[in-house]
Amino acid sequence: MTEIYSPAAAVPRFRRFVAHPLFWPLLTLILLVLGNGLVNPAFLSLHWRDGHLYGNLVDIANRAAPLILVSLGVTLVIAVRGLDISVGALLAIAATVAAWMIGGETDATRFPMAVAIAAALIAAALCGLWNGLLVVKLGMQPIVATLILMVAGRGVAQLLADGQILTVYYKPYAYFGNGFLFGLPFSLYVIAALCLLLWLALGRTALGLFIRAIGGNPVAARVAGVPARWITVGLYVFSAFCAGMAGILVSSNVSSADANNAGQLLELDAILAVTLGGTALSGGRFSLAGSVIGALIIQTLTSTIYSIGVPPQVNLVVKAALVFIVMLLQSGEFRSHVRRLLRRNEAGEDSA
Repeated sequence: MTEIYSPAAAVPRFRRFVAHPLFWPLLTLILLVLGNGLVNPAFLSLHWRDGHLYGNLVDIANRAAPLILVSLGVTLVIAVRGLDISVGALLAIAATVAAWMIGGETDATRFPMAVAIAAALIAAALCGLWNGLLVVKLGMQPIVATLILMVAGRGVAQLLADGQILTVYYKPYAYFGNGFLFGLPFSLYVIAALCLLLWLALGRTALGLFIRAIGGNPVAARVAGVPARWITVGLYVFSAFCAGMAGILVSSNVSSADANNAGQLLELDAILAVTLGGTALSGGRFSLAGSVIGALIIQTLTSTIYSIGVPPQVNLVVKAALVFIVMLLQSGEFRSHVRRLLRRNEAGEDSA
């Protein structure tokens, strides 16, 4: 039996499609990319050279990798009604530890590279444990607890570097931020591996359900037997670990570790990416895919601003305006209010 197309039946389907949490972030990203393509047709071009894929789209994805890593960790912290604004400082700590342990030589390292990377990630994870214990055991507000390390952490990184910018010329280390594997930047494989791990952990185990339960009602979750406190601490550790991995990518990409400037304002970009992706700051509802899209939006917007010659000082204003617009479009109350106004105008025109 042939199904007859009905416009009336298609309307609810379209409304459900528009109401999907990823609709507006994905539409924003597509419009940004297409807008760049209209202004500069070469923006969308991809070409293969020396066994590598090159192009603006590949470059944006590669440059967005550290922000994506940090955003994924921050997403899960926010999902349990937390907040981590120390990720920028943790990135600086991890980058400094790795750079100091590897050293500035081209053919030799102060410590084996694997040991240096492990030490950097462990240092970041311990900082995350500190944040989690302050929140869970001492009952500090998340923004206050992580603010302590946001300020002190960057000072710790500067002490480790003795106030200097540490250079890293060891070629194998540079591969993390500049290397290619099967034609694509290695950093993209790091993102893919982490996303796969999170998909398995949250989608194939009860952890995802526990996180939503804790974010929805922490007291009820604890009464139901969910180890809410330890899961919360673990998510702060994971967020710090993601920041540590981002520090490895950033320092290997620029062949240095700048304790004063590395990861500066990264926490704000991460929160912007998370909110753009549809994660509720009140907890319970989160979207890892949305956070990835949000990070890509921010990096695409940054590249657009630089390419069209807008002063960098305007960058934060444009980001704030974009977030404001997308948040309004994602708000069901705002869309209902707009629909009511449109109906009133239509009713007024009909009566006239």
